[in-house]
Amino acid sequence: MDIINVEKRDPMAKAKHLRRMGIVPCSVYGGTLPNAVSIQMSQQAANQLCRQKHDGSKIRLNLEGKLIPTQIKEFTRNFDNQNVDHISFQALKAGQMVKSVAHIYRKNAENVRGVLEQMIDEVSYESLPEYMVDNITLDLEGAAPGTLITIADIPELNSEHITLHVPGDSIVLRITENKMAPTEEEAAAE
Repeated sequence: MDIINVEKRDPMAKAKHLRRMGIVPCSVYGGTLPNAVSIQMSQQAANQLCRQKHDGSKIRLNLEGKLIPTQIKEFTRNFDNQNVDHISFQALKAGQMVKSVAHIYRKNAENVRGVLEQMIDEVSYESLPEYMVDNITLDLEGAAPGTLITIADIPELNSEHITLHVPGDSIVLRITENKMAPTEEEAAAE
């Protein structure tokens, strides 16, 4: 789990003023924290964090020398310059269930023969912090037309420690034959 350095934010400081100074206002709440804490980080660190991670990713915040295990709950971007405007973190507490999202990525998709359709790219679930899943990578090397992958086919999601918020028979992706492209026999005949 990555460690991000943050500082307490002056509650009187205006968000627009902070952003002009290259600082992103953030907040962390939940877990063992009695109240939400206003924090801040540099614009550069926030942009890098949100390029590499996503909602549901586990991150440890270093706040005044104390490490707080969290997940990214939400981040917002400025539509004009694509800079991160705000990040909300949810503190994690051992033994306490947390709602999160696992993101599904494809590997070797460019080698698939046929039409690849991905219906689900993130799966919502609940688990204890130690069983959280950030990313799932489906290796499609050698996958042929007719391949069908459901939630139940993904080992990372078939755990007694995870409660899924989607049915196990939900289709994640499928590969169908490309009807527009000639078959090998048709190509050889031409």
